[in-house]
Amino acid sequence: MTVSVENANADQSGTRKFLVLLLGSVGVVYGDIGTSPLYAFREALRPFSHDGIHQEEVVGLISLMVWTLTIIVTFKYVLFLLRADNDGEGGTLSLLALLMQKTGRYMPVLFFAGIIGAALFIGDAMITPALSVMSALEGLKLVTPALSDYVLPMSAAVMVCLFLVQSKGTAAVSNFFGPVTVIWFLVMAWGGLIHIGDDYTILNALNPMKALWFITHAGFVGLIVLGAVFLTVTGAEALYADLGHFGRKPIQTAWFVLVFPALALNYLGQGAFVLAHPEAADNPFYLMYPEWALLPVVILATMATIIASQAVITGAFSLARQAVHLGFLPRLQITFTSETNTGQIYVPAVNTLLFMGVIILIFTFGDSESLATAYGISVTGAMVVTTLMSFQFLRSVWGWSAMAAGAVLLPLLVLEAVFLGANLLKIHDGGWVPIMLALAIMFIMWTWTRGSRLLREKTARHDIPLETFIRSIEKSKHPPATVPGTAVFLTSVGDKTPAVLLHNIKHNHVLHEKNVILTVKTSEKPYVPEENRVAITMLSDRFTRIELSFGFMDEPNVSKALGLCKKAGFKFEIMQTSFYLGRRTLIANPNSGLPSWQDDLYIALSGLGIDPSGYFKLPANRVVEIGEQMSI
Repeated sequence: MTVSVENANADQSGTRKFLVLLLGSVGVVYGDIGTSPLYAFREALRPFSHDGIHQEEVVGLISLMVWTLTIIVTFKYVLFLLRADNDGEGGTLSLLALLMQKTGRYMPVLFFAGIIGAALFIGDAMITPALSVMSALEGLKLVTPALSDYVLPMSAAVMVCLFLVQSKGTAAVSNFFGPVTVIWFLVMAWGGLIHIGDDYTILNALNPMKALWFITHAGFVGLIVLGAVFLTVTGAEALYADLGHFGRKPIQTAWFVLVFPALALNYLGQGAFVLAHPEAADNPFYLMYPEWALLPVVILATMATIIASQAVITGAFSLARQAVHLGFLPRLQITFTSETNTGQIYVPAVNTLLFMGVIILIFTFGDSESLATAYGISVTGAMVVTTLMSFQFLRSVWGWSAMAAGAVLLPLLVLEAVFLGANLLKIHDGGWVPIMLALAIMFIMWTWTRGSRLLREKTARHDIPLETFIRSIEKSKHPPATVPGTAVFLTSVGDKTPAVLLHNIKHNHVLHEKNVILTVKTSEKPYVPEENRVAITMLSDRFTRIELSFGFMDEPNVSKALGLCKKAGFKFEIMQTSFYLGRRTLIANPNSGLPSWQDDLYIALSGLGIDPSGYFKLPANRVVEIGEQMSI
């Protein structure tokens, strides 16, 4: 009887945890895609509006939107990519890390694919808040035209408040994310459901043949419209990136039970409403609600877009942390805003970059209609990159043949390539914005990666093998003076003598009783369990090599990790330990391998990085820094 009660309690606890994750996934994972009905159908319909509303075009358009959601979101992301995880973590860089671990082929191609996908995601993180919030607040024009002039400053004010609270953490606000977004999806479903009866011919949109008819008969205008149709799936990349926070089952359940039905009903309702009321084509989403519900829906839409913006900003923070740990960016300051949830972080540099980008976009484009033309390229580009990387995933991780992987992914790649081509037609109308943003971020990542590699190669030419150094010290007739305590020398190459150790002997002429050569490695897995964190190698009576391993989603807390060394048999007192770090001052050298502009950019980026002592959480009063100049 006791066993059955314990099992019942465990089942209840498991069910409660699943429901919490399910509710959270609705708010965070689907916040972005849930705001697409505000503008997607309106923008897709706009090229046809001047010729009048025709039933075939509306039915074909809605069919294309519903089946785009079905093929790209349901099949590609919810059913396939959520299984393509790196120990439970998803996203472009997580997938890249897994492929780097599993295969040695095509590394340059995979590397550039990964940073292109990451750069496009950051561009998406700038455009999404601006477009979503402006689309929601533009509903105020329908409440009273007197508020039209206030939409722009109100959008900017919302963004200022949103980015200001990032440093405080989202733990308190996140409690409302799920419930508010659930209400938002239910309101969208209700709004669509009450208007499907306006013209039941809209149900023909469930037939995929109507989508094919639209593509084959719409001509060049149809190709332009495809760029707007793709707005229905914005947020799908964030769905994959948030896999580690909520898990596959809650995300899949939320999609099939609530999100997909609500989106489909809303788009069907908008289509039927426009067929019955062609004059509503300018803003079908808001106009299909009763007048008494208009202001509450505008307020709810604004809250939903703020949640969507928060979700994509959080995703950008998470991506930046992965990029830092994988060596694509300098060691940016990363603040953990929750003691229990390591996914809740704040990256000041990224927050500032996103804020500046969002504000510039709001005041440059002025309204959601103009900004919508700039949207889509970053999303479609990121999706194409993910599909290409998925091909290698199927081959190297799941062991599929090239023929089988190609047969599954080629139709999807062709569809996404068509959408990408349609969005590229909008370059002159603002589509150049996400391209320039992605190129800038890509060059930053490439410059940092290339500069760091050249710096390591230059340093390696002067390295002394650690074993050679230890033998020379032990056999020396005039060894340096011995001082009590333990010295920890941080280095990136564990089998070479750290430069800071050589400088310490050269300038201070001393050597500690115990000397630790410490290397910190970032695994290509998201998390490394504590039992695998520490590897200790005794090199001599006075020298020990310690290697700490962290996952690219772990917090690299060296002080805490060193506490595990005592359990492994290495004894030391933290108050008698000094941590020696090398501080490099970089000097541009046009003959060092990088062009002069990349020299300057790399040096500027290095200035953004925080001190290793802060990044590795070393005790501030036990750190000794020794500087050196190095040209690059």
